[in-house]
Amino acid sequence: MSIRIQLLAIIALTGLFSFKSAFHTNHQDNLKKFYDEYQVQGSFVLYDQKNDHYTYYNKEQTTIPFTPASTFKICNSLIALETGAVKDENVVFKWDKKERPLPVWNADTDMRNAFKNSTVWFYQELAKRIGEKKMKSWLNKAGYGNENINGGIDGFWLWGGLRITPVQQIDFLKRLQGGELPFSSRSMDIVKSIMIVKNTKDNVIRAKTGNGKQGDLYVSWYIGYITTNDNVYYFSNCIQSEDKKPDFRKAGVAIAIHILDDLKVVKKQDWDN
Repeated sequence: MSIRIQLLAIIALTGLFSFKSAFHTNHQDNLKKFYDEYQVQGSFVLYDQKNDHYTYYNKEQTTIPFTPASTFKICNSLIALETGAVKDENVVFKWDKKERPLPVWNADTDMRNAFKNSTVWFYQELAKRIGEKKMKSWLNKAGYGNENINGGIDGFWLWGGLRITPVQQIDFLKRLQGGELPFSSRSMDIVKSIMIVKNTKDNVIRAKTGNGKQGDLYVSWYIGYITTNDNVYYFSNCIQSEDKKPDFRKAGVAIAIHILDDLKVVKKQDWDN
């Protein structure tokens, strides 16, 4: 084959790849209105598995790493189960009697309820039981974010060095749902179970919130995925603000729900019922 023909073939393939990439992604600038309503910055990623299609809002930000905050509870749960730090999701940890901001945190609890209520002290205890060596090893195996546990075993995902991008959140969720993470099927099935926030005749919604601070920015996540009869949709919403607005924690969830309704993935009333 001549060099000219080879070059023409490469150009043709490059053009085909570019066309395919463009076809399988789109940008929804009109979603900005939902962020403006709460006076926050942010980004949104939706992956439609059946059609291998990504939808982005503020795509440039989707590759910027942020503190995972409580979204790390998904990975923390997997590692805890896999290492035997906790036998299953029903093992109860005793409350240490220290009063914390949310009343629901001030009680004995198991992993299922600690995940639902985002009980910080429970997951700090889990991380301590796992230990730094095993935690680092499993983060590396799972390829979670930047795999950085600097800042202390009881808070590297809160105030320490762990970072993850919105696109990496989607990738991790895809590998969890697809059984492609380096954990046993049992561990992954338990975590998939505790992630369920809604289970209707039309879909199952699994999700996790996360709220933290990174430098001068307040960061709030809502990530998860929706399984329907014939498809799976993965989503990641990450918002930021320089000042902590009264409704900031609720904004991350509310914006995601509005967007998923707007994109005709899940109706808003499905979350309320």
